[in-house]
Amino acid sequence: MSVRASPYLLLSLAPMFWALNMVIGRAMRFDIPPVAMSFWRWALAGLILLPFVARELRAQWPAIRASWRILALLGVLSVSLFNTLCYIGLQWTTATNGTLLNSVIPVLIIPIAWILVHEKARPRQSAGVALSLLGVLVIVSQGDPQVLLRLELNRGDVWLFVAMVLWAFYTVLLRWRPKELSGLPFLACIVYFGLPLLGVAYLVELASGRGFSFTPGVALSFAYFGIFPSILSNLCFNRGVAMVGPNRAGVFVHLMPVFGIVLSALFLGERPQFHHFAGMALVFAGIALSSSGRRL
Repeated sequence: MSVRASPYLLLSLAPMFWALNMVIGRAMRFDIPPVAMSFWRWALAGLILLPFVARELRAQWPAIRASWRILALLGVLSVSLFNTLCYIGLQWTTATNGTLLNSVIPVLIIPIAWILVHEKARPRQSAGVALSLLGVLVIVSQGDPQVLLRLELNRGDVWLFVAMVLWAFYTVLLRWRPKELSGLPFLACIVYFGLPLLGVAYLVELASGRGFSFTPGVALSFAYFGIFPSILSNLCFNRGVAMVGPNRAGVFVHLMPVFGIVLSALFLGERPQFHHFAGMALVFAGIALSSSGRRL
C-alpha cells in the first residue's frame, strides 16, 4: 500500500474497531455483565498506557492539577458512562442498531453546543437535526409509527441514545481540555479519572450477584476491548486527522454503521431490514445538511 493511501487506511480502521466493539459487546452479553465489561476494558487500557505516558504525566502534573475538574468530567462522561451505557443497551438491542445510532452524534452536537456555548445553529443545521432525529426514530421504532404511539421502544435503544447524548456533550466539552496534554497522555488522564466511579458501579454489580467466569472467550473479549477500540482506534484516528486534516477525516466516522451492518450480519446473523437503511439514509442526509451550513 502506498504512503498516500495509508492515512485513509488508518481512518478506516478506527470505525471498524469501534463497530466490532459493539458486535463483541452484543455477542458476549450473556457471558459478561455490562459494567464488568466496561470496567475491565478501561482497567486494561489504563495498565497498557501507563508505561508510555508516565513520564509526560509527571511532567504535566501542574496542568493536570489545574484542570482536574474538566478532566474528571470528561472521564466520567466517556469512560464511566458512555461505554457502560452502550454495553447495557446491547443487552436488549442489536449491534446493528448500536452502530447506526452512533451516526446521530454529529447532529446532537449542534443543539448541545448551543446550550453550553451559545453557538447558534443556522436554519439548515436545525433542519439537519430534525432530519437525523427522524432517522433515529425510524430505527428504534423499526419503521412502525405505532411503536412510538404506544411508547413501546426497545429499552436497549433508549440506553444507547442516552449514551450518544452524553458523548455529544463530551465532544463539545473537549474545547476546554488542557492544551498541554497530547493525545495519549490526555487519553490516559480521562481513563484514570473515569475509573474510580466505574469501579464503584462494578462493586455494586458484583454485590447484586452478577459475576462472570473467566473463560478463553471472555479473556479474548477483554483483550480486544482494552487494546483496539480503547487505544489503537484513537491512535489510528488521531494520526489520520494529522495527515489529511479534520474536515477530510471526519467523514470516515460514518463508516461505523457500514462496518456495523456487515460485521453484525457475518458474526451475529443480524440481517439488516428496510427500516435500518431508511433510518441510516435520513441520519446521513441530516448530517450532510447540517455540515453544509456550518463553518468548519
